[in-house]
Amino acid sequence: MQREVSQQLHQRFQTSAVSITISSVETASDLRHARIYYSVLGDALAVSKAEALFRKIGRELQRRVSQVIVLKYFPKFEFIYDQSMERGASLLNLMDDLSKEEEI
Repeated sequence: MQREVSQQLHQRFQTSAVSITISSVETASDLRHARIYYSVLGDALAVSKAEALFRKIGRELQRRVSQVIVLKYFPKFEFIYDQSMERGASLLNLMDDLSKEEEI
C-alpha cells in the first residue's frame, strides 16, 4: 500500500508532491481505515502546503490506489505528518556538533 500511494502521488501530482515522502502506512485490521504517514523536506511552510495538498487530493489519491490494489473493503485514508525524519536529522546534527567539539 505504501509503495502504491507513493507512486500514485508522485506520478499524478508530480510538481506539488516533489518534497513529500510517504514514510509508512498503518491499516486497521478490518481494512476500513489507513493512516498514511508522510514527511516533508523543508520548513513549516512546506509542511502546511503538504497538508493542504492532501486535503485537496486525498479522495482522488484514494480512488487511484483503489483501482490498482483490490481489497474487499478499501480503507479510508487519513494523512498524518511524521516528524521522525526531522527529529532524526536534528539528532544527527547534534552528534556532528559534538564530534567537532571533541576534535578541538
